[in-house]
Amino acid sequence: MTGALALLLASVAMPIAVVPYVLEPGEVTREDTAVPPPRKPDAGVGTDDVGEPRLSPEDKDRISDVVEDYMADREGRIAVAVQELTTGATYDYRADREFITGSLVKLDILTLMLLRAEDEDRDLTQRERDLAGKMIRYSDNEVADVLFADIGYGSGLLEGNERFGLRDTEPNPANVWGATTTTAADQRRLLRAVFTDTGPLSERSREFVAELLGDVAPEQAWGVSVAAADDGIALLKNGWVPIEDHGGRWVINSAGHVVSESGEYLIVVLSDRHGDYASGVECVEHVAGEVTREIEETLAAEGGLQRRDVPDAPPG
Repeated sequence: MTGALALLLASVAMPIAVVPYVLEPGEVTREDTAVPPPRKPDAGVGTDDVGEPRLSPEDKDRISDVVEDYMADREGRIAVAVQELTTGATYDYRADREFITGSLVKLDILTLMLLRAEDEDRDLTQRERDLAGKMIRYSDNEVADVLFADIGYGSGLLEGNERFGLRDTEPNPANVWGATTTTAADQRRLLRAVFTDTGPLSERSREFVAELLGDVAPEQAWGVSVAAADDGIALLKNGWVPIEDHGGRWVINSAGHVVSESGEYLIVVLSDRHGDYASGVECVEHVAGEVTREIEETLAAEGGLQRRDVPDAPPG
């Protein structure tokens, strides 16, 4: 058994994988935010994993230079996959590089649980709904163990993911869900299956996923949520775990749907080999914010994005 596998086997026995993290003033959380429903892509966004290109090769190279300049002075590796849904514009940075998922795979488990229920022509049971809520809102590992078994362990994950078009997400041979490997491109495909009607999930199932992703525990609301700025909305799932084979360095992943004043994004940032949890979170947030900002400015200059109203939060 490898060190990484041993660590992950130990971690899934814990009730809740919550690393202490104090939100700083002004950080975006999921509290009291309105959850936008899954949407149908506008013209120009096809049924494959990317839409019609709206960023030139020169634009993409410039954005990649921004990422590389930042990472040059930092530990760790990073990969990015973004799609702006109203224009279909996409951006990738090392999006085919493989990373361990950690708890990010819980979103995959949830979608496959819903897909199985639809195949059986039934609604989720109250038990399933309650377990799904705990797994996503609080990243409960014991619940993930149960639901991973319900979908058929690694073989069920692999079979179900074929229907979502995930090409490079591989279950761990020992059926350790947190040791699943994936790519940023695959996680964007999964987000498209949730937040557009181009995948196999029904609208009702997609709305359920969106509801849970919009209500994660505040201490787990870091990551791609920074792209929402102060008055946007972010629905997300994160994953974080130290890997013994990497000298105890951290995997830090974040993926979600972000609505800002000028765009609607699917954003995935995967990373690993950070010296500690906090620096990994800082890295992921910086890259998510910078990449999204660069895309917004480029598309706005070309007339592709305009200021938009963001749904109001309900009364607190």
